[in-house]
Amino acid sequence: QVQLVESGGGLVQAGGSLRLSCAASGRTFSGYTMAWFRQGPGKDREFVATISSSGGSTYYADSAKGRFTISRDNAKNTVYLQMNSLKPEDTAVYYCAAGNILATSPAPYYFGYWGQGTQVTVSS
Repeated sequence: QVQLVESGGGLVQAGGSLRLSCAASGRTFSGYTMAWFRQGPGKDREFVATISSSGGSTYYADSAKGRFTISRDNAKNTVYLQMNSLKPEDTAVYYCAAGNILATSPAPYYFGYWGQGTQVTVSS
C-alpha cells in the first residue's frame, strides 16, 4: 500500500504559476512510476505527466509540454508538478498516482494508487 496526499493547488490568474506536491507514505516510493492526471468539470480524467521510478524519464501530454515539469525527490518521497503559463483550460482537480508501468501516454487504469486531488483554478 502507498498513500498519496496532494497539495499546492489554488486560484491563480492566467499566465501565473503553481507548484503541486504529492507526498507518499507506505511502501517504497522509489520503486513506483508516478504520474499526474487532471479532471476538469464534466470531463474525463486525463493524463498530464509521468516520471519513471528513478526520475530519469519523463513524458508529457501535448497540453503540458513546454509549460509543465514533473520531478521527484525519492529522499523526500515526493513528486512535484511545476506549472507555468497557466491557462483557464488548465482548471481541474489534479491527482497524483503511483503505479508500475511507464508509458508515454498512460491510461488511469495503469495506476493502482491515487491521491484525493487538489483543485487548480485559473482565472482569465
